[in-house]
Amino acid sequence: MRMENALFNWLQIHVASKARPDDRAAKKTADFFYEMLVEDHHLQDVEAEADDTTYTVRYTLNGETETRRYPREVVEQLLRDIESEPRYNQ
Repeated sequence: MRMENALFNWLQIHVASKARPDDRAAKKTADFFYEMLVEDHHLQDVEAEADDTTYTVRYTLNGETETRRYPREVVEQLLRDIESEPRYNQ
């Protein structure tokens, strides 16, 4: 998987996992993508923060700090999808 795709996938499930702390599947999936970022793509210090409109992901690659920004609405779509599915909210 391309690094950009793995990073976005991690961010989406990371946000869902934080919003749903009892959702073990979300946590496990977030850990899987984080592990992929570290082991396959050699990223370090991956962290995300949000403001009113954007999620910002910062990470270190080859000693350089890099930043990616994503629209908040797009990132949170997975969380909305999970929460709108009745079988995940029992």
